[in-house]
Amino acid sequence: MKPKRYIVWSKREIDLEDSFQRKWYIEQVLSHGRSEDIRTLDYDEIKSLLPTMNISKNIRRVWENYFGDSV
Repeated sequence: MKPKRYIVWSKREIDLEDSFQRKWYIEQVLSHGRSEDIRTLDYDEIKSLLPTMNISKNIRRVWENYFGDSV
């Protein structure tokens, strides 16, 4: 897929079938995306990846609060 430039500026194509690239892309969307970009993500996938994501403390806290004790 071709990511939006304001989300990912270092790559022209991302293989979302590759688990490493998919996780990295989700991290980028959570860090740099707009609300309409975040809405396109699978929230169950965010929830399962959250403990291992490389995102800022503030963004992590938002999602931990969103999911509550189930993370």
